[in-house]
Amino acid sequence: MKNKREETHISRFTQKDEEFICSNCGKKVSKLGYTSRNHCPYCLHSKHVDINPGDRQETCHGDLEPVSMEIDSKKGYIIIHKCKKCGAIRKNKAAKDDNIDLIIKLSSNPL
Repeated sequence: MKNKREETHISRFTQKDEEFICSNCGKKVSKLGYTSRNHCPYCLHSKHVDINPGDRQETCHGDLEPVSMEIDSKKGYIIIHKCKKCGAIRKNKAAKDDNIDLIIKLSSNPL
C-alpha cells in the first residue's frame, strides 16, 4: 500500500521548463522546450526541489546525484538519482540532449 505522499508524487505534474546554472558543474542549462527540464544534460545532476514533479515544494534542496539508470520500454532511459543530503531516490526520464556517455556509464552501477 502506498502512502499519501507517494500517491501524490505519482498523480501530479506541474510543467516547469526553466533555465538554470547547474550547482554541480556550473554550466548554464537552457530550457528543454518540450517538457520540464529537471537535471543538467552535461553532468546529469539535479536538485532535490520537488515533492511532486515541477511543484518546487521540497525543502531539502540537496544535490541529486546520478547513481544508476534503467531502461523503460516506453519512456527510454531513466536516470536514477540519490539525494546526497537526505538519501531520497528519484527517477527522471533522460532528455534528448543528455550526455549519452554518462548515461551508458551509469548502466554499470546497479541500484
